Parts: sequence; structure tokens; C-alpha cells
Amino acid sequence: MTDLELIFSMLGEASTTEIEKIRDPRTFDQHKIASKEGGDVAKKARLNLESKTDKSVICNKNYLLEPEKEKRKMLRVN
Repeated sequence: MTDLELIFSMLGEASTTEIEKIRDPRTFDQHKIASKEGGDVAKKARLNLESKTDKSVICNKNYLLEPEKEKRKMLRVN
């Protein structure tokens, strides 16, 4: 996951949180609607950036594929 992927993911989560604070959903379906709307905020932002840069934000790098031992080595070096 790249920094931009993480940022847009966080934007979706934060947007959903703000929508839920205002609407105070009580049922699962209400939560589901708020989650969809929060995700749409992040999606529109991502698509806007991608249209301006002609570059996809989404990549095929997977942090989980790297062995845990290697990740710990990198943390010690930094």
C-alpha cells in the first residue's frame, strides 16, 4: 500500500465518521448508507487526482508479502 492509498483510505474512514456523527444512524442499513457515502467522498477525490496526474493511485504492491523479519530489519535501520 502506498502513501496515497493509505491517505485515501483514511479519508474514506474519516468522512464516514463525520457523516455518522451528524446522522446518528441506529440501524445496520443506516450505517451501511453512511459508509457508502463516506467511501464515495474518497473515491471522488482519488478519481480527481488520477485525472489530473494521468497516473493510478492504486498499485499492486502488497506490504503483507514482505516477510516480517525483513520489515523489522528496515525499522531498525531507520
